[in-house]
Amino acid sequence: MREFTEQFCDAVVIGAGHAGVEAALALARTGLSAVLMTLNLDSIGFMPCNPSVGGTAKGHLVREIDALGGQMGITADECALQVRMLNAGKGAAVQSLRAQVDKNKYHRRMKQVLEHTKNLRIVQAEAAEIVTEDLPSPHVVAVKTVYGGVFPCRAVVVATGVYLNSDTITGELVTKSGPNGFQNATRLTRSLIDLGYKVRRFKTGTPARLDGRTIDFGLLERQDGEDVYPFSFLHSRAPKAQRPCYLAYTNERTHEIILGNLDRAPLYNGQISSTGPRYCPSIETKVVRFRDKERHQLFLEPEGADTTEVYVQGLSTSLPHDLQQAMYRTVKGLEHCEIVRYAYAIEYDCVDTLDVLPTLESKRVEGLYTAGQINGTSGYEEAAAQGLMAGLNASLKLRGKPPLILRRDQAYIGVLIDDLVTKGTDEPYRMMTSRAEFRLSLRQDNADIRLTEIGRACGLVDGRRYRKFAARKKLRGETIALLGARADTKTADALVQGHGFPPLSAGVSYADLIRRGIPLSEICETFGILKNVPHDILLSAETEIKYEGYLKVCEKEMEKAKKTEEKPLPPDIDYEKIEGLRLEAREKLNRVRPLNLGQAERISGVSPADISVLMIYLSLKK
Repeated sequence: MREFTEQFCDAVVIGAGHAGVEAALALARTGLSAVLMTLNLDSIGFMPCNPSVGGTAKGHLVREIDALGGQMGITADECALQVRMLNAGKGAAVQSLRAQVDKNKYHRRMKQVLEHTKNLRIVQAEAAEIVTEDLPSPHVVAVKTVYGGVFPCRAVVVATGVYLNSDTITGELVTKSGPNGFQNATRLTRSLIDLGYKVRRFKTGTPARLDGRTIDFGLLERQDGEDVYPFSFLHSRAPKAQRPCYLAYTNERTHEIILGNLDRAPLYNGQISSTGPRYCPSIETKVVRFRDKERHQLFLEPEGADTTEVYVQGLSTSLPHDLQQAMYRTVKGLEHCEIVRYAYAIEYDCVDTLDVLPTLESKRVEGLYTAGQINGTSGYEEAAAQGLMAGLNASLKLRGKPPLILRRDQAYIGVLIDDLVTKGTDEPYRMMTSRAEFRLSLRQDNADIRLTEIGRACGLVDGRRYRKFAARKKLRGETIALLGARADTKTADALVQGHGFPPLSAGVSYADLIRRGIPLSEICETFGILKNVPHDILLSAETEIKYEGYLKVCEKEMEKAKKTEEKPLPPDIDYEKIEGLRLEAREKLNRVRPLNLGQAERISGVSPADISVLMIYLSLKK
């Protein structure tokens, strides 16, 4: 193929899924010229699996992306078909927004946003090679396409999703393609291996899509949306017009079909050997693993406002088509269903993130970043969070500014990236609230308080967003201050006794009533206060007051953790020569190359005794 040179740009982003979109926007919005390279323009912002955004812990990521100046939350709000608050009956730390969105509208809207972004060019092409030069040290200089195009650049973000050497598998049939029949990428893996990345093979899957006209929804349990706040801090309310979803269940007959045909199941006959997601398993895995369970819950969710396609969450499979049809029709309400798109599994290449710095830059090649499922994660939200951070860090580096590394006490994004680059992952990684040790402080309602100033300092938060943030922060502070005021004693006494508490012996503030367990909504109604304050600000203020004692304890723990993060480890340290370190610790420390003592503490296989040895070593080096 004859080569030709394209116009120079500051950075090339390879892949236009959720990671690539955020990376490209972060670069362009901070003033750098960027090229977004995708195999197919029709796959920009595409949702190959569930057309939803958010969920447990994932909703936190979306709000953090938004607080930093990202796009996912804005577009999710614009395209939402239904919005709910998961875990609403539990504590504020684990409550998570989730929206069912219009898949096609989301793609179109993201493409439109990209097309109208200054400094950004979109091009349909397959990346074949990342070109580097070795002097003064290995660094990125260009990206070559399979068509001979050479894009000179100073940085590259690889956000290839599940497209690298991907195989889609249904029964005995293996197709060389990406999700939904899109073209896969066959050449870039070799380039990544040549650049020093360790490549491995992961798997994911998706359920069938059914024709909604052939489903008897009257036999299913209806699940409506809720009136909750939106993802984006730029928006005041979630959409009012919402589409219903429905609950269904597998049964004994469903399980019989699966268990009686495991010899035809690629997951059990040896056809698939790659590692799949633990927390989103196929129906085959669930039935085999939990043989004593009589049924498994399914969610029937609309794919869009202008289509009859229905997504069946919980029934992901790679069984042959004939078995899929028989299996789906065993479910009550689906007895006569017609499958529009059959389910499949997909295998793809990804890299070992122990080869990646906390900035998401390669440890071996300067200016080369990876983000999304190439880093071994699963989920649109995890991908978008990494894309934003990779694009922003590439931009900061090219602008000669310090990198942005969010700590575990600052954001779920910090937890996500720290887990990937410190511990690595042997299976598709999924964000969960249990992974965040400071989750009470890392709530959805305060994401802007935690991160918008940071996004502003990095140049990604524009004036409009910052003005809204400043106004919201001011109102939040005023609300908390007002709740510290003394309440009318007679009215307060009647209120507490109405909740079964003993009579008051002294005056109380509104905040005292919240601490006694009385809902703020009831306090506001009883005393006629805070009538025009938005619901999300009231919720945030209530949470701060209700958990004040726990938050103070959390702050002390965060300060202790921060101190170890502030003790840097020399980049050229030779752990093999440090006496007292165990052999496993030396191997792990040399592999990860932690930036500081805090990161070293979190490496699997490094014990407290090893950390003590490192502390002594550092003190002797002063």
